[in-house]
Amino acid sequence: METQKKDYNAPMHTAEHILNGTMVKLFGCERSENCHIEKKKSKCDFILKEEPTKDEIIILEDKINEIINQNLPVTHKLIDFDSANEKFKLRVTKEENPQIRITSVGNYDDCPCIGEHVNNTSEIGTFKITTTSFENEIFRIRFKLIQN
Repeated sequence: METQKKDYNAPMHTAEHILNGTMVKLFGCERSENCHIEKKKSKCDFILKEEPTKDEIIILEDKINEIINQNLPVTHKLIDFDSANEKFKLRVTKEENPQIRITSVGNYDDCPCIGEHVNNTSEIGTFKITTTSFENEIFRIRFKLIQN
């Protein structure tokens, strides 16, 4: 049986990196452990003690678009497992991955990732939060990209 490679949408996947980095910076939470990324719409869940206000959600969306509009390069580098494990909470073993690929969005966000990404944030489009929900300390953000 042939296994299929995960179908990444590079602009949406890169936007998810910026969303994660912005949530960490604005709300002090961990990166999302539950994301569903598709071309038309996506969602990410974050663990928060309190639901963000409508004004905070507007600030979040504005900050993400501010980063996108900086036309930042998206780059990748391989680093050794031990260095990556010091900086990131890795869920793989050294035996499985002696080197870890780190994806960087300019100097704004770094994250271990094997997915496909744009080369520059100018390729993403406009980030739009469509809806949010909050239940049992899980803040779900549903979003889409509008091509400019």
